[in-house]
Formats: sequence, structure tokens, C-alpha cells
Amino acid sequence: MRKYALALLVITSPASVLASELPKEGSYDYTACWSGVNNTISFSKTNTASSYEMTGGILSNPPGSMFDKNSFRCVGMNASLDGKFTGGAVCESVDVDGDKRLSKFSLASDGSLTRETVAGTGKYEGMMVTGTVHPLGPFPIVKAGTFQDCNHQTGTYKLR
Repeated sequence: MRKYALALLVITSPASVLASELPKEGSYDYTACWSGVNNTISFSKTNTASSYEMTGGILSNPPGSMFDKNSFRCVGMNASLDGKFTGGAVCESVDVDGDKRLSKFSLASDGSLTRETVAGTGKYEGMMVTGTVHPLGPFPIVKAGTFQDCNHQTGTYKLR
């Protein structure tokens, strides 16, 4: 279960608010849900690895606020090697205006997750995001080799 920790926590950010309406800084509150497929190596009880691809969407609270109706896709890899966990993912998100963000996620052996904004287009160029992620699942596996989950994210953003 731990091998999916990054997939369960990862989810990019942003947005559907029109560029002309975006405040230069503010807070966000949203729920992100996704599904995906994974490819697992179960070498032994202490050595496993998996790669995955997932897609999903975001609904903000309240509706229509920052990051509402954003779609995203992520590719990543997790491993548990002799009890040490590691993982990473890169996620691309797109808003209703077609502006995009690219984020990098890293899972440390202690289970902590870091997010780094790598790049943005349009209104997201130079955007900085900080926040917390609260997992809402896990959800039952409906088909072997797949997963689905949601999380709740809150935080702040600054635009250039």
C-alpha cells in the first residue's frame, strides 16, 4: 500500500478562473480526484517498485474559485527497497483557458512529500504555490493494475 503513497498524495494544482480575474496572490481550497494504471515489480516482500500514469480533475471550494475545473495528468515511479521508500512524479495541469502548469513531486523515505513548481504558461508563468495535502482514500481497487483516489488541498499562491 505504501508504494502508492506518492500517487495518493500527488496532485497538481491550478485553475479555471479567467486570467483577467486572477488576484496576484490568495488562497486555494480544492478536492482533486484521479484514476490511473500502474505497472508493478513485486520482487520480494522487501523490494517492490511501480510506475504509474494517472489523470484527474479538480473542483474548488467554493465553486468557481482558484483552480476550479482544472484537469491534470501525472507520470511517476515509487519503490520500496529494503524498507526505504522513494518516489517521484511529474504532473501537467491545464485550466479552461488552456494555460498550463508543470509540477515535480518527490517522496522521501520518511514519507514526506515535496512539491516544486517547474514551469507555467500564460497566467501561471512564475507562479509559486505552497500548501497541504490531505488524502481522502484509499478507495477500493476496481480492476487489477488500476487505482483511484481523491485528496483535499489547501494553501496559498502568488503570481508574478
